[in-house]
Amino acid sequence: MLIIKNFSLSLANKKLITDLNVTIENGQVVSIMGPSGIGKSSLLGFLSGTLSSGLNAQGEVFLNDVAIHNKKAQDRRVGLLQQTPLLFPHMSILENLSFAIPARVKKCDRLELAFEALEKVGIKDKANATPEQLSGGQQARVALQRTLLSEPKFLLLDEPFSKLDPALRRDVRAFVLDEIRKANIPALLVTHDAEDAKAMEGSCINLDAPE
Repeated sequence: MLIIKNFSLSLANKKLITDLNVTIENGQVVSIMGPSGIGKSSLLGFLSGTLSSGLNAQGEVFLNDVAIHNKKAQDRRVGLLQQTPLLFPHMSILENLSFAIPARVKKCDRLELAFEALEKVGIKDKANATPEQLSGGQQARVALQRTLLSEPKFLLLDEPFSKLDPALRRDVRAFVLDEIRKANIPALLVTHDAEDAKAMEGSCINLDAPE
């Protein structure tokens, strides 16, 4: 379970978000909508420990009853999916997936896990392909599998469907929701698209533009 308590965000003297409280159960996706510039992506930066300098944020974050808002980014065990898949272009798909697996996992087990992830995506025959040889939907699915292979304790989704065409978008949204439920981790989606939020089948919080 991920709990955000009394989160507030400001830039200089301009308040962007005030007293946001969110609780996300394991296997659930909560969506946050709002206009550009409201601070949605900055909220994700606060949660992941990568908030940009110049922004002032206050609040607490608890993951399974453990405070993480004062932890370093690398100690928060967070997975992040963004608008672009950000796969390594010089690596094969299998190498991209293997790269994310924790170092403590034996090499033979790493390959097995990577092939299992490819099978989930339905592109086991693309193990040696490079990212540019995949479709946008395939890249999005691989990016999710790579993120999950890193064993995150919670997931942040920063408009990950925005660059997909409508038909593909529906399929990828369903795939992402199904994988989050299987992983049984809490996830937070920020989006401009009401259909994205609806597809995640969780609660949706609308943030108003600052006055």
